[in-house]
Amino acid sequence: MVPHDAASPEDPRLVRVLAADGSFAPTPAAEPYLDAIGALADADLETFYRDMAVIRAFDQEATNLQRQGQLALWPPSYGQEAAQVGSARAARPQDHIFPSYREHVVATIRGVDPVDIIRVMRGLTHGGWNPYDPKNGNTHIYTLVLGSQTLHATGLAMGLAFDGKSGTGDPDRDEAVIVYYGDGASSQGDVHEAMVFAASFQTPEVFFLQNNQWAISVPVRTQSPAPLHLRAAGYGMPSIHVDGNDVLASYAVTRRALDEARAGEGPRAIEAMTYRMGAHTTSDDPTKYRTADEEQSWARRDPIARMRAYLRGRGASDVFFAEVDAEAAAVAEDTRVRTVALGGISTDRMFDHVYSEEHPLIAEQKQWLARYEASFGEEPA
Repeated sequence: MVPHDAASPEDPRLVRVLAADGSFAPTPAAEPYLDAIGALADADLETFYRDMAVIRAFDQEATNLQRQGQLALWPPSYGQEAAQVGSARAARPQDHIFPSYREHVVATIRGVDPVDIIRVMRGLTHGGWNPYDPKNGNTHIYTLVLGSQTLHATGLAMGLAFDGKSGTGDPDRDEAVIVYYGDGASSQGDVHEAMVFAASFQTPEVFFLQNNQWAISVPVRTQSPAPLHLRAAGYGMPSIHVDGNDVLASYAVTRRALDEARAGEGPRAIEAMTYRMGAHTTSDDPTKYRTADEEQSWARRDPIARMRAYLRGRGASDVFFAEVDAEAAAVAEDTRVRTVALGGISTDRMFDHVYSEEHPLIAEQKQWLARYEASFGEEPA
């Protein structure tokens, strides 16, 4: 058995391009991916940084809004920005994205309005956005039921294969699917059932596991005695182990995996080693189960600081970083203003869309609630 220490963020077998200090120091495992990174222009590298910095500001503002009673819940993405930005930027426009519930920057990169994510966590909508609206970039809705999105993704990927929408040899037309899930979800039966079908039907699909080290309060070491990416081998599925705090490595491995899946070579699995710097959600208190030393150790591997140092070394200017900071602050402010303006939701909305057509029982319940609320009358002046 491979010891769990092989999953250490310092393991040279990880695909890593940038060291924690931002220096360009590829591991041996990264060598096959360097051509893809070398093809990136300065504008691409700056976009990666901008994506990460802006979404962190949005994420922190959303956390504040929840603390102030504006949201029912918020799942922070703080610390996981590189894994998400790199993988999302590796996808082609025709690819389908299946997030879990903290892939905020994945959704916004694909075109989803960030306030549509806010609407979900405010309780104003069950879905948030229409995944088939072209402006949302084939981004399917958040799934809070752990692991179930892997089944949805595999079903759609099977359909793509059946319909001849992958493996035709036309990279501009062929489609693939990428599905996001966490180390906690990896222990769910749904994930393994999805992998069975993906392997059996050789779906054009990438399973992207963000190992953020904690399934709420359960450490990954308790969940598995071996690195999680090794599970894919049991299904005959190639897997890649990548430093998820390195946006360049995350981009390169996902780009290749999606290209291979799209070309008809079957599903791929990626385990991105990262860390949830914030709470699991705003209803969680991570100080109850993890140490300050652990948090500080991962803070030294911060993905944004790492990329900032790398860009500095390449000559990025103070003007660029000031512009990004200003954009991040503007997005945060816009999020606050539009969130507060959302208001509430009428109680009769709970009856809408229960059935695709009007149903007499639902109509009766809706009328009863209206009469019940009206029976209270006006509050005395």
